[in-house]
Amino acid sequence: MKFLYILVSSSITLLLAILTLHPSILFSSFKFYSSFSHPLADFIITNALIFTSHDSLPFAHSMAVANGRVLSIGNHSFVQEFAGYRTQVLDLGGKVVVPGFIDSHVHFIYGGLQMKQIKLRGVNKKEEFIRMIKDAAQKTKQGSWILGGGWNNDLWGGDQPAASWIDYVTPNNPVWLSRMDGHMGLANSVALMLAGITNLTENPRGGTILKTANGEPTGLLVDSAMKLVRSLIPENSVDDRREAMLRASNLALTMGVTTVVDFGRYFPGVSADLSWEDFSDVYQWANSMSKMKVRVRLFFPMETWSRLVDVINKMGHALSEWIYVGGVKGFADGSLGSNSALFYESYVDDPDNYGVQVTEPEALLNMTLESDLYGLQVAIHAIGDKANDLILDTYGSVASTNGMRDRRFRIEHAQHLAYGTPGRFGKQRVVASVQPDHLLDDAGSASKKLGKNRAEKGSYLFQSLLDNNALVAFGSDWPVVDINPLSAIKTAVRRRPPTWETAWIPSECISLDDAIKAYTISAARANFLEKDLGSLTPGKLADFVILSTDSWKDFAEEASASIQATYVSGVRAYP
Repeated sequence: MKFLYILVSSSITLLLAILTLHPSILFSSFKFYSSFSHPLADFIITNALIFTSHDSLPFAHSMAVANGRVLSIGNHSFVQEFAGYRTQVLDLGGKVVVPGFIDSHVHFIYGGLQMKQIKLRGVNKKEEFIRMIKDAAQKTKQGSWILGGGWNNDLWGGDQPAASWIDYVTPNNPVWLSRMDGHMGLANSVALMLAGITNLTENPRGGTILKTANGEPTGLLVDSAMKLVRSLIPENSVDDRREAMLRASNLALTMGVTTVVDFGRYFPGVSADLSWEDFSDVYQWANSMSKMKVRVRLFFPMETWSRLVDVINKMGHALSEWIYVGGVKGFADGSLGSNSALFYESYVDDPDNYGVQVTEPEALLNMTLESDLYGLQVAIHAIGDKANDLILDTYGSVASTNGMRDRRFRIEHAQHLAYGTPGRFGKQRVVASVQPDHLLDDAGSASKKLGKNRAEKGSYLFQSLLDNNALVAFGSDWPVVDINPLSAIKTAVRRRPPTWETAWIPSECISLDDAIKAYTISAARANFLEKDLGSLTPGKLADFVILSTDSWKDFAEEASASIQATYVSGVRAYP
């Protein structure tokens, strides 16, 4: 009897060890032996290098898909058991496959609308900037608005544009041109006149009207001051916004993005109603008409939290497998490029300026308390080191007041952190929702604005956050930068702007595996979507991307590849 007990115990121990090393054996064997009528695959991918984003089985050779979900994944022999007479087989010739990318921070419809406006991203000369506005004015009906965005004054030496640059080429049209970060915009004199902005106009709370030494408005408006002009711009039609969403979806698919987290057309100085109008006019329409092409998780302005509670009570957290109702977003500060991110120390190039606290702290705390009390996920924009600490303080206070639960508070951007702050993210379990490609624009300007020492000690601390067990989710902030996960992954791994030969803060470079996880399983967890998305494991939705490379070693060293195909629910969506 004792011998039999030892034999059984040893057998169980050996079996558990095997299953730990090869979990696909458990799934495939269970499916095969538990029933003679196990499901058959619609198609099987084989001869591939599949990165699963799941730690227990990091890589696989083959994957079976049925009814839009992963049926089995592992080596060829296990997966082949699910092949039937009608099963299609796709031999990838060794190509790398990764889960569909989840972009954790976009402004989706806003980006789609900008695709039809003047594109000023990358313009590096004042003369070119003026020429593009002049060309647009010549094609625009007199009295109509000229709209554009994406400009970055750092590219032409740092001089901020002014209305005087473009007044003589736009005498009959109001103009509004958003800076790339969305926290500053340029209005020409026609637009300033329509808005009633003069040398007597005072700064609104949470915003700035930039003025000359003589007190005259320059045309630049920062954060909430932008509302003075933006409120005058005619609203886009429903058809325009629907077309913008479809246009954005098509672009996302070309980049391997299968899910986006949309923070809406919501910026300081913009009406909170726009996000709700897009929800009803665009997303609910697209869902009912089967027009959705990528999955979307929606966040809404924090001041409308009670409205979101009502929607969730009626509809739940998901309208379908395409549209998820997420949470609420608030703002702590502005941006580095606009000198409105909130810091402990002043800007080197603006010694009297410490940044802007966009939302009154007490109001932000109260809205966070109420939102969290009703079970909503809260995300707050914070870029400067002081802003990040203020929000971590707020989150700590709210958690203490409302009690423990799985809330997954988020800080959007988390670009510049004080000493010890990465540890607070891990300890408080706050999601760091970061956008690596912002680094490409800030690497050159951060030292000028903050000083070399401050910039290199506290900027884009991806590895420090991971070392402190923070949940790091990657995104783009599109259209602020391009929606391009492979570019962002390369940036996170190499931290090297295009003209640089060495990495900026090399100690903060992360591994390729961690970078991909930040765009897949970690992004899913940051959005409560890990049950269905984020990794290629049995039962999850079959969203995946086929890359151009067939060498993981080369991919890891160069972090360079291109998108060959994008699949959503097991259906090829691109090309």
